Amino acid sequence: MSSTTASTSLPSGIKVLGTFPDILVLPEFVFGGLVWILVASTKVYLQIFEGWVMFVSVFCFVISTLLLLLYMCGAHGGKPSWVALDAFYQVIASVFYLSAAVLQAGTTVSIKGIQDYRIYQIDIAASVFAFLATLTYVIHMVFSLLRWKSS
Repeated sequence: MSSTTASTSLPSGIKVLGTFPDILVLPEFVFGGLVWILVASTKVYLQIFEGWVMFVSVFCFVISTLLLLLYMCGAHGGKPSWVALDAFYQVIASVFYLSAAVLQAGTTVSIKGIQDYRIYQIDIAASVFAFLATLTYVIHMVFSLLRWKSS
């Protein structure tokens, strides 16, 4: 795999899935999709909190998909402004997912004494996957910022 310091521009085509920070989009899809599915499959007790979690998971899923497709098509043309856009998006996604993970965990703690234990277990799983998605976005953010700084 390529090092982010060796290549200061965004890869194109299938090479997107061969560079370290960019391959993290796959676990971001998996963990974010699981958060989306798990929150959507439970009874919503705190609408504002779980609404934000749903917004973040759908927003990041859609924007990550769009950026991945643009990078694979080579729409960025190797311009440094795309490196800055990628770094900016990763910062926003990391902050959004951190807030969503904390809110999902808070919701899970607040519904601990509910009647249906299955819903509680699903919310625990959603919290775990939200924190895993946050971790992958933060790692991606760090390496995207390093790539941006060196470009």
